[in-house]
Amino acid sequence: MFDREQQAIESKIRAYCADNDIPLADLKWTPIPFSGEWGTSTSFFQTAANEARSGKKVNVPQRAQELAESVKAGLGEIEGISRIEAVKGYLNLYFSTAEFAQRVVATVLEEKADFGRGRPKSERVMVEYAQPNTHHSFHIGHYRNAILGEVLSRLVEFAGFETIRASYPGDLGLGVITVLWIYDKFYRGQEPEGIHERGQWLLKLYVEATDLLTEKENETPEEKAQREAYDAERRELYRRWDAGDPEVRELWRVTREWSLDELRDILRMLDIDIDVWFFESEVDESAKEIVDELIAKGIADDERPEGAVIVKIDEKLGLKKEKYRTNVLLRSDGTTLYLTKDLALAKIKFEKYGVDRSIYVVDVRQSLHLQQTFAILKLWGFPQAEKCYHLGYGFVSLPEGAMSARRGRVVLFKDVADEAVRRVLAEIAQKNPDLPEAQRADVARAVGLGALAYAMLSVDNNKDIVFDLDEALGFEGRTGPYIQNAHVRAASILRKSKTESLEVEPATFDYELTSHEIQLIELLSRFPAAVEQAADEYRPLVMATYAYNLASAFHSFYHAVPVLQAERENIRDARLQLVAAAKQTLANALALLGITAPEVM
Repeated sequence: MFDREQQAIESKIRAYCADNDIPLADLKWTPIPFSGEWGTSTSFFQTAANEARSGKKVNVPQRAQELAESVKAGLGEIEGISRIEAVKGYLNLYFSTAEFAQRVVATVLEEKADFGRGRPKSERVMVEYAQPNTHHSFHIGHYRNAILGEVLSRLVEFAGFETIRASYPGDLGLGVITVLWIYDKFYRGQEPEGIHERGQWLLKLYVEATDLLTEKENETPEEKAQREAYDAERRELYRRWDAGDPEVRELWRVTREWSLDELRDILRMLDIDIDVWFFESEVDESAKEIVDELIAKGIADDERPEGAVIVKIDEKLGLKKEKYRTNVLLRSDGTTLYLTKDLALAKIKFEKYGVDRSIYVVDVRQSLHLQQTFAILKLWGFPQAEKCYHLGYGFVSLPEGAMSARRGRVVLFKDVADEAVRRVLAEIAQKNPDLPEAQRADVARAVGLGALAYAMLSVDNNKDIVFDLDEALGFEGRTGPYIQNAHVRAASILRKSKTESLEVEPATFDYELTSHEIQLIELLSRFPAAVEQAADEYRPLVMATYAYNLASAFHSFYHAVPVLQAERENIRDARLQLVAAAKQTLANALALLGITAPEVM
């Protein structure tokens, strides 16, 4: 909001330091919380420390204060700044309360959906997410992955980075072959109707096959022989797939498409548009070629035929203590591993798509695996390895216990989403029966899916979640509906005001602001910084927390501060613009969280 003034001050600081041969550190500005007036502050401690490092005999705290005082003396009066002080090595700038409030509100109303958007950055980011294995069905755990990845993509894109959304579904391996085997043996020619029915049926086949192939207690010799025969058939099918058998490959292709149809439909429901699809099966061969390259470069050691191809990561990096360990790139039989294929995929990302930063949204169990991948990429010579990041996330369980695909104890996302929408429709019928029938379905979908999204985003990604639909749909506390309701209340005030347009002269805030107005204005001013922090730290939780705090501040304002019944017209106009600014910022924050901002509920 005060970029122009800040840049003018920074220019004067740089000029002063250049004239006096002072190595100026980066200036980092921090908001000063309201205590009668708003302000911003920067420190000279790092600059003083730089002088000390250059060989000068310097008392750092004392020198920081001297620098702050000298800079203050050279600044003079600056329009928009009410006063300047130098305190304990900090330069503090304060703004006129009325001007600060007007500037914040006017900026939001002028920039609208672009409020908080960062300047274009020079780096290209790829976020990899929404990638369940095929031949299964999309469950609530997969949803946590998808919503985290999508929100992170929106955040880094809004912060100014060119962003590519990528998905890397696992479409081969023994789990996939297990489904092909049971389908081929017992269900050949069957195909349920409906996109989701087909995908969910594949999961049921997987559970049934796992039961047939798993050793039981008190197993009879006949049962053991049958199980072992089934397993032999499955492994023979795997061999045929690996050999490129046309019949097996076509069966795999058709059933894989059933899974992908379901996945694509769910992503459409969630407003997720993947830019690039990678498949595990497509990088298998190129992964083997990479192994040869790493051997030739001396990064990998070939211990075949007795052993495997390995990378002694710690040794190659010159580490004294064990950190990354030794990892296998190629088994002695010539087959690849997840690590091999992840290296091949990274090479494609960097060379074909020009990616500078690569973010992997993968569960926390894969932390060591991905750290090993990044370390090998560094040994390989890719500078992007330093900017690879693993956004890990914990498990989603239910109040009744953990999920297990093998046992068929999973909660499918589509079932949860349908139930959430059904409950919201029932709530609308009871609490807002006058809402036109045509609007109810859209509102129910927005609130139901918003509740699910916020339930996943309001918990730190590294922590496990016990998902409870009743809690997620609540209209009080840290929930999606609570935040959406703040937006609805703001919309209601603006409708009742009968103001055709708020695109008028900025309102003046030259009256004594209430504590609720102050809190709301301060939170609005912090939205751009919240966007930047969430993107820089790769933490969707930062934006989820901000959205809740803004909604909470608006609900408090709504109950305590008269807007339409304000005592004077100028106060009414100022508060209406403040409501409009809050509504816009809530909409922006919700959009970044993948949540619709409804006008009514």
